[in-house]
Amino acid sequence: MTMVIVMTLIFLIGYSGIILENEIKVNKAASALIMSVLIWIVYLAGGDQILSMGYSHSWHDYLSQFTGPATHEMLSDFIVNHELLPHLSDTASILLFLLGAMGIVEIIDRFQGFRVLTDHIRTRDKVKLLWILGLLGFFLSAVLDNLTTTIVMISLIRKLINRAEDRWIFASIVVIAANAGGAWSPIGDVTTILLWIGGQITAAYIIKAIFLPSLANILIPLLIASFFVKGVDEGPEDAGVESKEFTAPWERRFILALGVAALVFVPVFKTFTHLPPYLGMMLGLGVLWVTTDIMLRTHPREDKRILSVSRIVRQLDAPTILYYAGILTTVAALSSSGLLDLVAMKMDSGVGNIYGIDMLIGMLSSLIDNASLVAASMGMYDIASPGANGYLSTFVVNGDFWTFLAYTAGTGGSMLIIGSAAGVAAMSMENISFGWYFKRMSGLAFLGYLAGAALFYFGL
Repeated sequence: MTMVIVMTLIFLIGYSGIILENEIKVNKAASALIMSVLIWIVYLAGGDQILSMGYSHSWHDYLSQFTGPATHEMLSDFIVNHELLPHLSDTASILLFLLGAMGIVEIIDRFQGFRVLTDHIRTRDKVKLLWILGLLGFFLSAVLDNLTTTIVMISLIRKLINRAEDRWIFASIVVIAANAGGAWSPIGDVTTILLWIGGQITAAYIIKAIFLPSLANILIPLLIASFFVKGVDEGPEDAGVESKEFTAPWERRFILALGVAALVFVPVFKTFTHLPPYLGMMLGLGVLWVTTDIMLRTHPREDKRILSVSRIVRQLDAPTILYYAGILTTVAALSSSGLLDLVAMKMDSGVGNIYGIDMLIGMLSSLIDNASLVAASMGMYDIASPGANGYLSTFVVNGDFWTFLAYTAGTGGSMLIIGSAAGVAAMSMENISFGWYFKRMSGLAFLGYLAGAALFYFGL
């Protein structure tokens, strides 16, 4: 039991470092990596205590092939080959998927492909702008990740809105929209990516089941916010100043279309080939890479330095990838040790309702990273085999637990400005204070969260 306590303490300390990243000035990726390795070391050092508690039947099956008492070397061999390495395969597939998706989105952005969308917004009416930007962010984040969507949309808001507090309202709506839009798409948010790649949900079903609840999640805040952004905004004085153009209009349209097609192609690739999604993402990135290299043959050397995919992929957000590597590896250790099983049993007895558990996870995601909460939930509850209508039937593929979890974990982070990557990006780009968001926008986000949950629960 001592090892269980030590592993729990390491997790709590490591996760505190992640949550307090801005206060302690240490990147959360570093905290996640150290936490993940230390937990595996403790598990390996005291695994015989944990395995003897009966969490791993395969451990006893493994011992049956030997004569004599179990040794520490036998335990180490079992943990490395039967627990760590299989988890490594799952983790690597998720990281490759994210790396490919980040590469495609960055290529589109570098080729100024998003201007194809933003250049068509002409209205200056604040209410119309609010709805256009909110719904654009909602649908854009279904293809892009919520962080990229937020960055793109706030860059546009700066060109359209002059008054700082109005920009805060617009940026906050974009955060809610980006989180809601990512929840109903298998490639729109890291939470749905985890559930989709893990086999808990399928692409077609998550779109059908979660689209309307996610839409309600943004429509309610949009309706309420429309009452306090009246008037017309002429925009900043420098709104007409354009940055240097490295691409022709046809190139932007072509790269945007090809990049979006590559992202949308991934679920189709998995459906028809039954191969892992990351292979489809790698294929899309490779096609885009070849295409852009051919296009750049006629460009001057200065453009090639900016637009070359070889340079773009070197500048991808490696800390984010390493952060997810640390989180997923940590969750793998907690799952293998049986600690997540204990948490699941406590939640079952304390809440006793899968919808209540999912709602709780969603609210926790406003404080704790939603990807780690979903990864932990995947470790706590196994995918059940289809069977009679009973408690376990909710844990089958596309069962209510997994489907509702995609909604709650994906949208719950909107309730606080620090609850999602999109919110943190908006906070840093527009200097939105935690207190202002809490007083002005958290209530709207919560009402949207409840509206979408009600829509799902009652099957409307």
